Amino acid sequence: MDTDFWLARWQNNELGFQLDQVHPLLQQCLEQVLDQHKRVLVPLCGKSLDMCYLATFLPVSGVELSQIACDDFFSAYQQPYQLLCAPSFRCYMSERITLWQGDFFALSPVELEGASLVYDRAALIALPEQMRQQYAAKLRQLLPAGSTMLLISLEYPQHEKQGPPFSVTAAEIGQLFPGSDIELLAELEQTGKGFARRRFVTSYLIERAYRIRLP
Repeated sequence: MDTDFWLARWQNNELGFQLDQVHPLLQQCLEQVLDQHKRVLVPLCGKSLDMCYLATFLPVSGVELSQIACDDFFSAYQQPYQLLCAPSFRCYMSERITLWQGDFFALSPVELEGASLVYDRAALIALPEQMRQQYAAKLRQLLPAGSTMLLISLEYPQHEKQGPPFSVTAAEIGQLFPGSDIELLAELEQTGKGFARRRFVTSYLIERAYRIRLP
């Protein structure tokens, strides 16, 4: 899935992954991962309301490919910001939330400003298998040792539905983050309820929240 695929989604307002409220698993699990972190990274963040919730606890650095998403985020939540240009990125900077608009895989530790906590609600599951491996490797490259990730994953019979979002099992998560301490914190039964704004008919559908402590 290339950049044109996702840019077209935003251009055509095909935002089936967008939630209209803070994710309940984030509200349930965030305090279990806060520790002493000073900033949270939100990869492939879109215009998620989750960032506003996170910003009440920690400064947020979001990374998003689409300029439409970044513009919409600050417009929808009426947050004043400064717009700066940096190599490979446009930077939207407000008091508590900074959005880096550009390719996540071009990110460097310089843009992260000391982030050691990651919140991933719809990034990993948006990517096909090979790109999931690249994404996990990029996170390990960017983050300091001892960083923590709050990952909300999705599981369903992959043969029953074409992604994205894709089904990512606990076994695969262990393979993507070898040597990490991985703990299931909570799960949300979604069978018959759909995924975000999408109708999602599968024999089962479960969202699971994991705490991943990177070595």
